[in-house]
Amino acid sequence: MQISTETLAALRSLTTPTVSNAIELFNVRPRNQGHMSPEVHCLFPDLGVMVGHAVTVRFAAEQPATRAGSRYESWKYILESPEPRVLVLQDMDQPPGAGAFIGEVMATIHQRLGCVGAVTNGHVRDLDEVRALGFHFFAAGVCVSHAYVHLLDFGTAVKVGGLVVHTGDLIHADKHGVLVVPKEIAHKIPEAAAKVAEREQRMIGHCKSPDFSLEELKRLYES
Repeated sequence: MQISTETLAALRSLTTPTVSNAIELFNVRPRNQGHMSPEVHCLFPDLGVMVGHAVTVRFAAEQPATRAGSRYESWKYILESPEPRVLVLQDMDQPPGAGAFIGEVMATIHQRLGCVGAVTNGHVRDLDEVRALGFHFFAAGVCVSHAYVHLLDFGTAVKVGGLVVHTGDLIHADKHGVLVVPKEIAHKIPEAAAKVAEREQRMIGHCKSPDFSLEELKRLYES
């Protein structure tokens, strides 16, 4: 499903918690699903909101490769996906984090391929250099080495932060975390978010009012 540039821009103007609240209005999934666990956290909160289409990769780093996938073929695959793109990397080592798949060089390459950031249950490195690129990092941690890092495959479903992500899924992320926006309602999210914000502001405004009462708060909360 094609997402318009207008919808993408509108989604970038919203925080991820706001988008999460808006999604709930459509009852398209349980409220405890669709987002990654807090272990995958934002490393560059000052970069703001990241929105893009997932391109998925699986990798390992703890042991030397017995049969590595082709990075060149993965780059061609990435270019077949719609922009903007988000690299979603599953570290298959147990436990994850033996080595970083992405640092300054890989971030620069993938940015040139239309990726705006990377999300992984593994570790990343070269924080200052990657931050200077304006490339988003969402990861479980930071490490020194790439160890024996090698690509296993790409384009398959990955599980990162407890969330299964498929190539083409619409990713929305900021300093609060990462979620997948159901594409079928993506164009409706901005209007729904405005309704949620209006209701919240009525309650907040009443709590700050000299005329505050529990009865009115109850009415606003239940409306």
